[in-house]
Amino acid sequence: MVGAQRPDPPPHHVLRWRGGWARLGAWRGSTEVAFVSVGAQRPPDGDLVERALRTLTAEGYTSVVTNALAPADALPFVDAGFAVRERLHLLAHDMVRLPYTTLPTRRARRADRELVLALDGRAFDGFWRLDAQGLDDALHATPVTRFRVAEDGPDVVAYAISGRAGATGYLQRIAVDPSVRGRGWGRAVVTDALHWLHRHHVSRTLVNTQCDNDAALHLYEACGFARLPVGLCVMGREL
Repeated sequence: MVGAQRPDPPPHHVLRWRGGWARLGAWRGSTEVAFVSVGAQRPPDGDLVERALRTLTAEGYTSVVTNALAPADALPFVDAGFAVRERLHLLAHDMVRLPYTTLPTRRARRADRELVLALDGRAFDGFWRLDAQGLDDALHATPVTRFRVAEDGPDVVAYAISGRAGATGYLQRIAVDPSVRGRGWGRAVVTDALHWLHRHHVSRTLVNTQCDNDAALHLYEACGFARLPVGLCVMGREL
């Protein structure tokens, strides 16, 4: 017997204020968990967070998580009853000494997306895995984006999504197949991203990772990133 089909999640909304925006939508296609993604030059205020909560509650969500927030952006969420769900290290590269690799990468094609999502699922645990919507979000998180993959024979074994906004670069997503870690493929996609950003006159590149992800921290620091004294956090609460 075929079970009843779950309803589609509600559509995305964008709330704006002077100095930023917040996109509201489903977390990884869920009809129960919502996602608030903040992009801001000025932190949101309590009114914006309350508007977001009212919208999400009216659409039937039962809980909500945020993107990785800097401390100033997180404060109004704390005031609205959010708690820290995950703490992240924030690292920066000064773009002076760039890493080197001999391993090749290539431009990702649309046909690679299923392979990339499968790779992402092997590389990350449940909360952090990307689905198709999450991949699209990563590809549109910055005004200009680069999407590259690395192949070992016929297999896609690593990928990177990097982007730039003005003079700041971002490593939006890096994943390496666990079966080939330690063989230089992570360094290959990070190196490709940094050299592309350098060619476009980026003066600083940022990346974040979970505090317990020792493999990622080692990779980034080996490529010239340094940990910043203030990290990021993912916030969440019930509705």
